Amino acid sequence: MKLTKTLLASTALTVAAGGAIAEGHMAGDMTLVSWGGAYQQSQINAYATPYSENTGVTITWDESSAEAVAKLRAMNEAGNITWDVVDVVAADALRLCDEGLAMEIDPDEQLAPAPDGTSAEDDFGDLLVGDCFIPQIVYSTTFGYRTDMVPEGVEAPNDICDVFDLETYPGMRSLEKRPINNVEWALLCDGVAKEDVYDVLATEEGQEQALAKLDTIKDSVIWWSAGADTPQLLADGEVFIGSTYNGRLFSAIVEQNQPIGMMWDAQVFDLDGWIIPTGLSPEREARALDFVYFATDTQRLADQAKYISYGPARLSSAPLVGQHETLGIDMAPHMPTDPENAKNTFLYNYEFWADYRDDIDAKFQAWLAQ
Repeated sequence: MKLTKTLLASTALTVAAGGAIAEGHMAGDMTLVSWGGAYQQSQINAYATPYSENTGVTITWDESSAEAVAKLRAMNEAGNITWDVVDVVAADALRLCDEGLAMEIDPDEQLAPAPDGTSAEDDFGDLLVGDCFIPQIVYSTTFGYRTDMVPEGVEAPNDICDVFDLETYPGMRSLEKRPINNVEWALLCDGVAKEDVYDVLATEEGQEQALAKLDTIKDSVIWWSAGADTPQLLADGEVFIGSTYNGRLFSAIVEQNQPIGMMWDAQVFDLDGWIIPTGLSPEREARALDFVYFATDTQRLADQAKYISYGPARLSSAPLVGQHETLGIDMAPHMPTDPENAKNTFLYNYEFWADYRDDIDAKFQAWLAQ
């Protein structure tokens, strides 16, 4: 069931006025799925709590976004969809959409316009990368390192290939336990030009080349599955350098005052956002649509940047990004999109990973087990 423009408009006015949503046509509770940690807390602060206060809906959180594709496949097979709105990366949203496991969204009917009347489609622009995907933030996967473990007389790491340089920068690394990002960085550091990475990676030989490069550091890698792992490994001194999401590192460096530095070189830009699973009852689907209409409006996405250093996905939100809610620091220099940080970025190819993810995942896991 799709909400009409009239219903959406009345909902927006009701929410803006702080009143309760009319009962009867929407479920009174919902399960949101995200990643846990500082990112999920920013969602709770910026829009889940205000939405719950405005509507009286009960929100339950599940921290299973890393397994969203597999779990939604299983739920669909069982005919029992227990999630209402799911936070996923863009590539996973494309896979779920292709498999019919996520609803298609009409941005101009089902998402809020900008305050000046600009349509949601124009406001999100190129970040609307799929028919089922509702973007929230631009984030990057990048590297943090222990500033007090940099060898004496050596510059702090500032090049992606420093990760593969065990001689200059000895010590353990932490890398995510999946091929995405790792194989791109491996090819870059094995002489493949940035613009050729995905053409090379589409071949069997290119995939073997990437794994061979990763082999050179494999014995010095701790593999992580949760975004909180690398910041904890860095804080405990168990690794010298490790990949994770830039917002996790911001939290460790700025909020926790850990001896950690950021390396922005070859940071991989990516998008995170919502999908609504197919197969919900009309009441649950209406509630899910109402939530994402509220949670992805201009002000709510700008509010999220008060709590974490991820760039809002709407153009109209950017001018509203100000200071950290509790620290009082300007958040702009901590965004992955800041010009100083974005001198050498790597652009994630969503369509490539939607097409190749399952095959390369299997090959990567087999390589890990060797």
